[in-house]
Amino acid sequence: MLAVVIAVIMLAPVAQLIVRALGSGGRHAAAILFRQRTLELFGNTLLLAVLVSAACLVLGVAIAVATVRVRLPFRPLWPVLACLPLAVPSFVGAFAWSSALPQLHGLGPLVIVTVLTTVPLVTVPTIGALALADHGLADVARTLGRSRSSAFFTVTLPQILPAAVTGTLLVALYTISDFGSPAILRYETLTTGVYALFSGGIDRSASAVTSLALVAFALVLVLGERRLRGDRAGADPGSVQRGQTARPLGTLSTLACGAGLGLVAALGVLAPLIAMTVRWLSSERFGSTMEDLAAATVTTLLLGAVAGTVTVVLALPIGVLAARYRSRLIALAESVSYLTHAIPGVVVALALVALSLALVPAAYQSAAALIAAYVVLCFSLAIGALRSAIARVPPRLEEVSRTLGHGPFFTWWRVTARTALPGIVAGWVLVATAVMKELPATLMLRPIGVDTLATELWSKTSIGAYGAAAPIGVLLVLVGLVPAMMLAATLYEGARR
Repeated sequence: MLAVVIAVIMLAPVAQLIVRALGSGGRHAAAILFRQRTLELFGNTLLLAVLVSAACLVLGVAIAVATVRVRLPFRPLWPVLACLPLAVPSFVGAFAWSSALPQLHGLGPLVIVTVLTTVPLVTVPTIGALALADHGLADVARTLGRSRSSAFFTVTLPQILPAAVTGTLLVALYTISDFGSPAILRYETLTTGVYALFSGGIDRSASAVTSLALVAFALVLVLGERRLRGDRAGADPGSVQRGQTARPLGTLSTLACGAGLGLVAALGVLAPLIAMTVRWLSSERFGSTMEDLAAATVTTLLLGAVAGTVTVVLALPIGVLAARYRSRLIALAESVSYLTHAIPGVVVALALVALSLALVPAAYQSAAALIAAYVVLCFSLAIGALRSAIARVPPRLEEVSRTLGHGPFFTWWRVTARTALPGIVAGWVLVATAVMKELPATLMLRPIGVDTLATELWSKTSIGAYGAAAPIGVLLVLVGLVPAMMLAATLYEGARR
Protein backbone atom coordinates (compact mmCIF):
# COMPACT_ATOMS: atom_id res chain seq x y z
CA MET A 1 0.00 0.00 0.00
CA LEU A 2 2.85 2.40 0.85
CA ALA A 3 4.44 1.76 -2.56
CA VAL A 4 1.14 2.52 -4.32
CA VAL A 5 0.70 5.75 -2.34
CA ILE A 6 4.22 6.88 -3.27
CA ALA A 7 3.58 6.05 -6.94
CA VAL A 8 0.34 8.04 -6.90
CA ILE A 9 2.17 11.04 -5.41
CA MET A 10 4.74 10.77 -8.20
CA LEU A 11 1.87 11.02 -10.68
CA ALA A 12 0.74 14.41 -9.35
CA PRO A 13 2.79 16.46 -11.88
CA VAL A 14 1.48 14.28 -14.73
CA ALA A 15 -2.10 14.77 -13.55
CA GLN A 16 -1.60 18.52 -13.39
CA LEU A 17 -0.14 18.37 -16.89
CA ILE A 18 -3.22 16.56 -18.22
CA VAL A 19 -5.55 19.11 -16.64
CA ARG A 20 -3.59 21.96 -18.20
CA ALA A 21 -3.43 20.21 -21.62
CA LEU A 22 -7.18 19.66 -21.72
CA GLY A 23 -7.91 23.16 -20.50
CA SER A 24 -8.57 24.36 -24.06
CA GLY A 25 -10.58 21.31 -25.09
CA GLY A 26 -9.76 17.92 -26.57
CA ARG A 27 -10.03 19.06 -30.19
CA HIS A 28 -7.49 21.82 -29.65
CA ALA A 29 -5.14 19.37 -27.89
CA ALA A 30 -5.42 16.86 -30.75
CA ALA A 31 -4.70 19.59 -33.32
CA ILE A 32 -1.51 20.53 -31.49
CA LEU A 33 -0.45 16.93 -30.98
CA PHE A 34 -0.75 15.92 -34.63
CA ARG A 35 0.44 19.10 -36.31
CA GLN A 36 3.52 18.83 -38.54
CA ARG A 37 5.77 20.76 -36.15
CA THR A 38 5.08 18.37 -33.25
CA LEU A 39 5.61 15.34 -35.48
CA GLU A 40 8.94 16.74 -36.70
CA LEU A 41 10.11 17.29 -33.12
CA PHE A 42 8.96 13.80 -32.19
CA GLY A 43 10.91 12.31 -35.10
CA ASN A 44 14.05 14.20 -34.10
CA THR A 45 13.68 13.08 -30.48
CA LEU A 46 13.08 9.46 -31.47
CA LEU A 47 16.16 9.40 -33.72
CA LEU A 48 18.31 10.95 -31.00
CA ALA A 49 17.06 8.53 -28.32
CA VAL A 50 17.62 5.46 -30.51
CA LEU A 51 21.17 6.44 -31.48
CA VAL A 52 22.22 7.42 -27.96
CA SER A 53 20.63 4.36 -26.31
CA ALA A 54 22.14 1.89 -28.77
CA ALA A 55 25.60 3.43 -28.47
CA CYS A 56 25.41 3.53 -24.65
CA LEU A 57 24.24 -0.09 -24.43
CA VAL A 58 27.13 -1.39 -26.53
CA LEU A 59 29.76 0.93 -25.07
CA GLY A 60 28.54 0.56 -21.47
CA VAL A 61 28.59 -3.24 -21.54
CA ALA A 62 32.03 -3.23 -23.22
CA ILE A 63 33.44 -0.90 -20.55
CA ALA A 64 31.94 -2.98 -17.74
CA VAL A 65 33.34 -6.24 -19.14
CA ALA A 66 36.78 -4.71 -19.67
CA THR A 67 36.75 -3.25 -16.15
CA VAL A 68 35.70 -6.45 -14.36
CA ARG A 69 36.76 -9.36 -16.55
CA VAL A 70 40.13 -8.23 -17.94
CA ARG A 71 43.25 -8.23 -15.80
CA LEU A 72 44.56 -4.70 -16.29
CA PRO A 73 47.35 -3.01 -14.35
CA PHE A 74 46.33 -0.47 -11.69
CA ARG A 75 42.96 -2.22 -11.15
CA PRO A 76 41.45 0.43 -8.80
CA LEU A 77 41.94 3.03 -11.57
CA TRP A 78 39.47 1.59 -14.11
CA PRO A 79 36.23 1.77 -12.05
CA VAL A 80 37.16 5.39 -11.35
CA LEU A 81 37.57 6.14 -15.06
CA ALA A 82 34.26 4.37 -15.77
CA CYS A 83 32.41 6.57 -13.26
CA LEU A 84 34.13 9.93 -13.91
CA PRO A 85 31.80 11.02 -16.78
CA LEU A 86 28.97 11.10 -14.23
CA ALA A 87 30.57 14.30 -12.93
CA VAL A 88 30.00 16.12 -16.22
CA PRO A 89 26.48 17.49 -16.84
CA SER A 90 25.50 17.04 -20.46
CA PHE A 91 24.92 20.78 -20.89
CA VAL A 92 28.38 21.50 -19.47
CA GLY A 93 29.88 18.97 -21.88
CA ALA A 94 28.03 20.57 -24.78
CA PHE A 95 29.12 24.03 -23.62
CA ALA A 96 32.76 22.93 -23.37
CA TRP A 97 32.87 21.24 -26.78
CA SER A 98 31.07 24.13 -28.52
CA SER A 99 33.48 26.58 -26.86
CA ALA A 100 36.46 24.71 -28.28
CA LEU A 101 34.88 23.93 -31.67
CA PRO A 102 32.13 26.50 -32.46
CA GLN A 103 31.34 24.78 -35.76
CA LEU A 104 30.02 21.73 -33.86
CA HIS A 105 26.24 21.55 -33.95
CA GLY A 106 23.47 19.18 -35.00
CA LEU A 107 22.62 15.53 -34.41
CA GLY A 108 26.09 13.94 -34.68
CA PRO A 109 27.88 16.08 -32.07
CA LEU A 110 24.84 15.91 -29.79
CA VAL A 111 24.83 12.10 -29.91
CA ILE A 112 28.55 11.98 -29.10
CA VAL A 113 28.31 14.44 -26.20
CA THR A 114 25.24 12.72 -24.74
CA VAL A 115 26.81 9.26 -25.01
CA LEU A 116 30.03 10.43 -23.34
CA THR A 117 28.14 11.90 -20.38
CA THR A 118 25.45 9.22 -19.90
CA VAL A 119 27.26 5.95 -20.63
CA PRO A 120 27.99 5.38 -16.88
CA LEU A 121 24.23 4.89 -16.40
CA VAL A 122 24.73 1.60 -18.28
CA THR A 123 28.25 0.83 -17.08
CA VAL A 124 27.57 1.12 -13.35
CA PRO A 125 24.67 -1.38 -13.03
CA THR A 126 26.37 -3.73 -15.48
CA ILE A 127 29.55 -3.79 -13.39
CA GLY A 128 27.43 -4.59 -10.34
CA ALA A 129 25.67 -7.41 -12.23
CA LEU A 130 28.98 -8.82 -13.47
CA ALA A 131 30.39 -8.80 -9.95
CA LEU A 132 27.44 -10.88 -8.69
CA ALA A 133 26.93 -13.09 -11.76
CA ASP A 134 27.37 -16.86 -11.44
CA HIS A 135 30.50 -17.34 -13.52
CA GLY A 136 30.57 -21.03 -12.65
CA LEU A 137 27.94 -21.59 -15.35
CA ALA A 138 30.32 -20.12 -17.95
CA ASP A 139 33.05 -22.46 -16.71
CA VAL A 140 30.70 -25.41 -17.18
CA ALA A 141 29.91 -24.24 -20.72
CA ARG A 142 33.63 -24.07 -21.47
CA THR A 143 34.14 -27.63 -20.27
CA LEU A 144 31.36 -28.69 -22.66
CA GLY A 145 33.28 -27.31 -25.61
CA ARG A 146 31.95 -23.78 -25.92
CA SER A 147 34.42 -21.10 -26.92
CA ARG A 148 35.09 -18.23 -24.50
CA SER A 149 33.08 -15.77 -26.59
CA SER A 150 30.23 -18.26 -27.05
CA ALA A 151 30.11 -18.90 -23.28
CA PHE A 152 29.97 -15.17 -22.66
CA PHE A 153 27.14 -14.45 -25.11
CA THR A 154 25.04 -17.49 -24.16
CA VAL A 155 25.66 -17.71 -20.39
CA THR A 156 27.09 -14.51 -18.90
CA LEU A 157 25.37 -11.90 -21.09
CA PRO A 158 21.82 -13.10 -20.25
CA GLN A 159 22.68 -12.64 -16.56
CA ILE A 160 23.85 -9.04 -16.92
CA LEU A 161 21.47 -7.96 -19.68
CA PRO A 162 18.57 -6.97 -17.36
CA ALA A 163 20.84 -4.51 -15.51
CA ALA A 164 22.24 -3.18 -18.80
CA VAL A 165 18.75 -2.75 -20.27
CA THR A 166 17.59 -0.92 -17.14
CA GLY A 167 20.57 1.43 -17.47
CA THR A 168 19.76 1.93 -21.15
CA LEU A 169 16.21 2.86 -20.21
CA LEU A 170 17.58 5.56 -17.90
CA VAL A 171 19.78 6.82 -20.74
CA ALA A 172 16.81 6.98 -23.11
CA LEU A 173 14.61 8.76 -20.56
CA TYR A 174 17.34 11.26 -19.81
CA THR A 175 17.95 11.85 -23.52
CA ILE A 176 14.34 12.64 -24.38
CA SER A 177 14.01 14.99 -21.37
CA ASP A 178 17.34 16.80 -21.77
CA PHE A 179 17.08 20.45 -22.71
CA GLY A 180 20.48 22.08 -22.19
CA SER A 181 22.69 20.15 -24.61
CA PRO A 182 20.18 20.11 -27.54
CA ALA A 183 19.73 23.88 -27.10
CA ILE A 184 23.47 24.55 -27.04
CA LEU A 185 24.19 22.27 -30.01
CA ARG A 186 21.16 23.58 -31.92
CA TYR A 187 19.23 20.36 -32.47
CA GLU A 188 15.48 20.73 -32.02
CA THR A 189 13.69 18.14 -29.90
CA LEU A 190 10.42 17.93 -28.01
CA THR A 191 12.06 19.53 -24.95
CA THR A 192 13.30 22.57 -26.89
CA GLY A 193 9.83 22.81 -28.41
CA VAL A 194 8.24 22.73 -24.93
CA TYR A 195 10.61 25.41 -23.68
CA ALA A 196 9.90 27.62 -26.72
CA LEU A 197 6.16 27.30 -26.15
CA PHE A 198 6.55 28.06 -22.43
CA SER A 199 8.84 31.05 -23.00
CA GLY A 200 6.50 32.33 -25.75
CA GLY A 201 3.66 32.34 -23.23
CA ILE A 202 0.92 32.69 -25.89
CA ASP A 203 -0.64 29.25 -25.53
CA ARG A 204 0.49 27.43 -22.38
CA SER A 205 -1.82 24.48 -23.09
CA ALA A 206 0.22 23.79 -26.25
CA SER A 207 3.34 23.25 -24.16
CA ALA A 208 1.41 20.92 -21.86
CA VAL A 209 0.15 18.89 -24.85
CA THR A 210 3.70 18.63 -26.22
CA SER A 211 4.91 17.54 -22.79
CA LEU A 212 2.28 14.81 -22.75
CA ALA A 213 3.84 13.49 -25.97
CA LEU A 214 7.06 13.12 -23.97
CA VAL A 215 5.21 11.24 -21.25
CA ALA A 216 3.67 8.90 -23.84
CA PHE A 217 7.15 8.38 -25.32
CA ALA A 218 8.46 7.50 -21.87
CA LEU A 219 5.61 5.05 -21.32
CA VAL A 220 6.52 3.21 -24.52
CA LEU A 221 10.16 3.05 -23.41
CA VAL A 222 9.23 1.69 -19.99
CA LEU A 223 6.96 -0.98 -21.46
CA GLY A 224 9.65 -1.89 -23.98
CA GLU A 225 12.24 -2.25 -21.24
CA ARG A 226 9.87 -4.41 -19.23
CA ARG A 227 9.26 -6.67 -22.24
CA LEU A 228 12.98 -7.04 -22.91
CA ARG A 229 13.72 -7.69 -19.25
CA GLY A 230 10.87 -10.15 -18.93
CA ASP A 231 10.91 -12.17 -15.73
CA ARG A 232 14.66 -12.17 -15.55
CA ALA A 233 16.18 -10.26 -12.66
CA GLY A 234 19.87 -10.75 -13.39
CA ALA A 235 21.60 -13.63 -11.74
CA ASP A 236 19.51 -16.56 -10.61
CA PRO A 237 18.35 -15.51 -7.14
CA GLY A 238 18.50 -19.03 -5.94
CA SER A 239 21.98 -19.72 -7.11
CA VAL A 240 25.16 -19.33 -5.16
CA GLN A 241 27.26 -16.81 -7.04
CA ARG A 242 30.79 -17.78 -7.88
CA GLY A 243 33.24 -15.01 -8.46
CA GLN A 244 35.71 -15.08 -11.30
CA THR A 245 39.16 -13.65 -11.35
CA ALA A 246 40.02 -11.20 -14.12
CA ARG A 247 41.46 -12.86 -17.21
CA PRO A 248 44.92 -11.85 -18.45
CA LEU A 249 45.31 -10.79 -22.08
CA GLY A 250 48.32 -10.40 -24.32
CA THR A 251 50.40 -7.26 -24.12
CA LEU A 252 48.89 -5.59 -27.19
CA SER A 253 45.34 -6.50 -26.20
CA THR A 254 45.91 -5.20 -22.68
CA LEU A 255 47.30 -1.92 -24.04
CA ALA A 256 44.39 -1.58 -26.48
CA CYS A 257 41.87 -2.27 -23.71
CA GLY A 258 43.44 0.27 -21.36
CA ALA A 259 43.75 2.84 -24.15
CA GLY A 260 40.07 2.44 -25.04
CA LEU A 261 38.93 2.91 -21.44
CA GLY A 262 41.24 5.90 -21.06
CA LEU A 263 40.04 7.47 -24.33
CA VAL A 264 36.38 7.39 -23.26
CA ALA A 265 37.23 9.04 -19.94
CA ALA A 266 39.51 11.59 -21.63
CA LEU A 267 36.85 12.63 -24.16
CA GLY A 268 34.13 12.68 -21.52
CA VAL A 269 35.94 14.48 -18.69
CA LEU A 270 39.46 15.68 -19.49
CA ALA A 271 38.69 17.36 -22.82
CA PRO A 272 35.76 19.43 -21.42
CA LEU A 273 37.90 20.45 -18.43
CA ILE A 274 40.73 21.59 -20.72
CA ALA A 275 38.34 23.47 -23.02
CA MET A 276 36.68 25.30 -20.13
CA THR A 277 40.04 26.10 -18.52
CA VAL A 278 41.29 27.64 -21.77
CA ARG A 279 38.08 29.67 -22.05
CA TRP A 280 38.44 30.71 -18.38
CA LEU A 281 41.94 32.05 -18.93
CA SER A 282 40.85 34.02 -21.98
CA SER A 283 38.35 36.22 -20.11
CA GLU A 284 37.88 37.70 -16.64
CA ARG A 285 34.59 39.54 -17.25
CA PHE A 286 31.71 39.13 -14.80
CA GLY A 287 33.64 36.66 -12.64
CA SER A 288 31.94 35.37 -9.46
CA THR A 289 33.44 36.13 -6.07
CA MET A 290 35.02 33.39 -4.00
CA GLU A 291 32.31 33.82 -1.36
CA ASP A 292 29.56 33.27 -3.94
CA LEU A 293 31.29 30.20 -5.36
CA ALA A 294 31.90 28.73 -1.89
CA ALA A 295 28.25 29.26 -0.90
CA ALA A 296 27.02 27.77 -4.19
CA THR A 297 29.31 24.76 -3.74
CA VAL A 298 28.07 24.04 -0.20
CA THR A 299 24.45 24.45 -1.32
CA THR A 300 25.00 22.10 -4.26
CA LEU A 301 26.51 19.38 -2.07
CA LEU A 302 23.87 19.77 0.64
CA LEU A 303 20.93 19.61 -1.78
CA GLY A 304 22.43 16.57 -3.49
CA ALA A 305 22.92 14.71 -0.19
CA VAL A 306 19.45 15.50 1.19
CA ALA A 307 17.64 14.78 -2.08
CA GLY A 308 19.59 11.53 -2.55
CA THR A 309 18.67 10.32 0.95
CA VAL A 310 14.98 11.25 0.66
CA THR A 311 14.69 9.69 -2.79
CA VAL A 312 16.32 6.39 -1.80
CA VAL A 313 14.15 6.09 1.32
CA LEU A 314 10.96 6.70 -0.68
CA ALA A 315 12.08 4.38 -3.49
CA LEU A 316 12.85 1.43 -1.18
CA PRO A 317 9.26 0.07 -0.92
CA ILE A 318 8.81 0.00 -4.71
CA GLY A 319 12.34 -1.31 -5.29
CA VAL A 320 11.85 -4.19 -2.84
CA LEU A 321 8.44 -5.16 -4.25
CA ALA A 322 9.64 -4.94 -7.87
CA ALA A 323 12.61 -7.17 -7.06
CA ARG A 324 10.70 -9.83 -5.11
CA TYR A 325 7.16 -9.98 -6.47
CA ARG A 326 5.37 -9.92 -9.82
CA SER A 327 1.90 -8.44 -10.10
CA ARG A 328 0.16 -5.91 -12.29
CA LEU A 329 -0.17 -3.45 -9.42
CA ILE A 330 3.53 -3.57 -8.61
CA ALA A 331 4.45 -3.34 -12.30
CA LEU A 332 2.15 -0.31 -12.63
CA ALA A 333 3.68 1.40 -9.58
CA GLU A 334 7.18 0.81 -10.96
CA SER A 335 6.25 2.02 -14.45
CA VAL A 336 4.65 5.20 -13.10
CA SER A 337 7.88 5.97 -11.28
CA TYR A 338 9.79 5.94 -14.56
CA LEU A 339 7.39 8.26 -16.41
CA THR A 340 8.31 11.37 -14.46
CA HIS A 341 11.96 10.95 -15.45
CA ALA A 342 11.03 11.85 -19.04
CA ILE A 343 9.24 15.07 -18.17
CA PRO A 344 11.47 18.12 -18.64
CA GLY A 345 12.51 19.76 -15.39
CA VAL A 346 10.81 22.99 -16.40
CA VAL A 347 7.49 21.16 -16.75
CA VAL A 348 7.82 19.40 -13.38
CA ALA A 349 8.73 22.73 -11.79
CA LEU A 350 5.70 24.48 -13.28
CA ALA A 351 3.44 21.65 -12.13
CA LEU A 352 4.82 21.85 -8.58
CA VAL A 353 4.46 25.64 -8.60
CA ALA A 354 0.77 25.27 -9.49
CA LEU A 355 0.24 22.48 -6.95
CA SER A 356 2.04 24.28 -4.12
CA LEU A 357 0.14 27.53 -4.71
CA ALA A 358 -3.15 25.63 -4.81
CA LEU A 359 -2.56 23.29 -1.86
CA VAL A 360 0.21 24.73 0.37
CA PRO A 361 1.05 28.33 -0.62
CA ALA A 362 3.74 28.56 2.08
CA ALA A 363 5.70 25.81 0.32
CA TYR A 364 6.19 27.91 -2.83
CA GLN A 365 9.90 28.63 -3.41
CA SER A 366 10.84 26.66 -0.30
CA ALA A 367 13.50 24.02 0.16
CA ALA A 368 10.75 21.41 0.59
CA ALA A 369 9.27 22.16 -2.86
CA LEU A 370 12.74 22.02 -4.41
CA ILE A 371 13.50 18.65 -2.79
CA ALA A 372 10.09 17.38 -3.96
CA ALA A 373 10.98 18.32 -7.54
CA TYR A 374 14.30 16.51 -7.27
CA VAL A 375 12.57 13.39 -5.93
CA VAL A 376 10.09 13.37 -8.81
CA LEU A 377 12.79 13.90 -11.43
CA CYS A 378 15.27 11.35 -10.03
CA PHE A 379 12.98 8.69 -8.58
CA SER A 380 13.57 6.25 -11.42
CA LEU A 381 17.35 6.42 -10.92
CA ALA A 382 16.93 5.09 -7.38
CA ILE A 383 14.28 2.53 -8.40
CA GLY A 384 16.52 1.00 -11.08
CA ALA A 385 19.55 0.70 -8.81
CA LEU A 386 17.58 -0.65 -5.83
CA ARG A 387 15.61 -3.20 -7.82
CA SER A 388 18.71 -4.59 -9.53
CA ALA A 389 20.65 -4.80 -6.25
CA ILE A 390 17.90 -6.42 -4.18
CA ALA A 391 16.97 -8.87 -6.96
CA ARG A 392 20.49 -10.27 -6.83
CA VAL A 393 20.25 -11.13 -3.11
CA PRO A 394 19.45 -14.87 -2.99
CA PRO A 395 16.09 -15.40 -1.20
CA ARG A 396 17.69 -18.49 0.29
CA LEU A 397 19.78 -16.27 2.58
CA GLU A 398 16.63 -14.60 3.91
CA GLU A 399 14.97 -17.99 4.45
CA VAL A 400 17.98 -19.20 6.44
CA SER A 401 17.81 -16.10 8.63
CA ARG A 402 14.08 -16.61 9.24
CA THR A 403 14.60 -20.30 10.14
CA LEU A 404 17.15 -19.16 12.73
CA GLY A 405 14.38 -17.24 14.47
CA HIS A 406 15.16 -13.73 13.25
CA GLY A 407 12.24 -11.41 12.46
CA PRO A 408 11.52 -9.70 9.12
CA PHE A 409 13.13 -6.42 10.16
CA PHE A 410 16.33 -8.07 11.45
CA THR A 411 16.50 -10.24 8.31
CA TRP A 412 16.04 -7.22 6.07
CA TRP A 413 18.62 -5.11 7.89
CA ARG A 414 21.31 -7.73 8.49
CA VAL A 415 20.91 -9.86 5.34
CA THR A 416 19.11 -8.14 2.46
CA ALA A 417 20.20 -4.53 3.02
CA ARG A 418 23.75 -5.54 3.89
CA THR A 419 24.16 -7.68 0.78
CA ALA A 420 22.51 -5.10 -1.49
CA LEU A 421 24.37 -2.17 0.09
CA PRO A 422 26.61 -1.47 -2.96
CA GLY A 423 23.53 -1.11 -5.16
CA ILE A 424 21.76 1.05 -2.59
CA VAL A 425 24.80 3.33 -2.31
CA ALA A 426 25.01 3.43 -6.10
CA GLY A 427 21.38 4.58 -6.27
CA TRP A 428 22.05 7.32 -3.71
CA VAL A 429 25.11 8.50 -5.60
CA LEU A 430 23.29 8.52 -8.96
CA VAL A 431 20.50 10.66 -7.50
CA ALA A 432 22.87 13.02 -5.67
CA THR A 433 24.94 13.49 -8.82
CA ALA A 434 21.87 14.17 -10.96
CA VAL A 435 20.59 16.72 -8.43
CA MET A 436 23.90 18.57 -8.39
CA LYS A 437 23.63 18.97 -12.18
CA GLU A 438 19.91 19.83 -12.36
CA LEU A 439 19.12 23.29 -13.73
CA PRO A 440 15.53 24.13 -14.85
CA ALA A 441 13.67 23.07 -11.69
CA THR A 442 16.35 24.65 -9.50
CA LEU A 443 16.01 27.96 -11.33
CA MET A 444 12.24 28.05 -10.82
CA LEU A 445 11.83 26.55 -7.34
CA ARG A 446 14.91 27.53 -5.34
CA PRO A 447 14.34 29.80 -2.34
CA ILE A 448 15.19 33.45 -2.91
CA GLY A 449 18.90 34.10 -2.38
CA VAL A 450 19.88 30.42 -2.75
CA ASP A 451 22.11 29.54 -5.70
CA THR A 452 23.76 26.33 -6.83
CA LEU A 453 26.71 25.95 -9.16
CA ALA A 454 24.31 25.14 -12.04
CA THR A 455 22.30 28.35 -11.51
CA GLU A 456 25.51 30.37 -11.16
CA LEU A 457 26.69 28.99 -14.50
CA TRP A 458 23.32 29.74 -16.09
CA SER A 459 23.37 33.34 -14.83
CA LYS A 460 26.72 33.91 -16.53
CA THR A 461 25.82 32.27 -19.83
CA SER A 462 22.48 34.14 -19.97
CA ILE A 463 24.38 37.45 -20.21
CA GLY A 464 26.91 36.07 -22.69
CA ALA A 465 29.77 35.88 -20.17
CA TYR A 466 31.03 32.50 -21.35
CA GLY A 467 34.53 33.14 -20.02
CA ALA A 468 33.13 33.79 -16.53
CA ALA A 469 30.92 30.69 -16.84
CA ALA A 470 33.91 28.47 -17.62
CA PRO A 471 35.40 28.37 -14.07
CA ILE A 472 31.96 27.59 -12.66
CA GLY A 473 31.67 24.72 -15.12
CA VAL A 474 35.09 23.47 -14.01
CA LEU A 475 34.03 23.69 -10.35
CA LEU A 476 30.75 21.92 -11.13
CA VAL A 477 32.68 19.04 -12.67
CA LEU A 478 35.12 18.90 -9.74
CA VAL A 479 32.25 18.81 -7.23
CA GLY A 480 30.65 16.01 -9.24
CA LEU A 481 33.86 14.03 -8.96
CA VAL A 482 33.19 13.47 -5.22
CA PRO A 483 30.12 11.21 -5.67
CA ALA A 484 31.68 9.68 -8.78
CA MET A 485 34.71 8.62 -6.74
CA MET A 486 32.45 7.26 -4.01
CA LEU A 487 30.58 5.23 -6.58
CA ALA A 488 33.82 3.94 -8.09
CA ALA A 489 35.02 2.83 -4.64
CA THR A 490 31.75 0.97 -4.07
CA LEU A 491 31.99 -0.76 -7.44
CA TYR A 492 35.61 -1.74 -6.85
CA GLU A 493 34.83 -3.29 -3.48
CA GLY A 494 31.86 -5.12 -5.01
CA ALA A 495 33.99 -6.46 -7.85
CA ARG A 496 36.62 -7.74 -5.39
CA ARG A 497 34.13 -9.87 -3.44
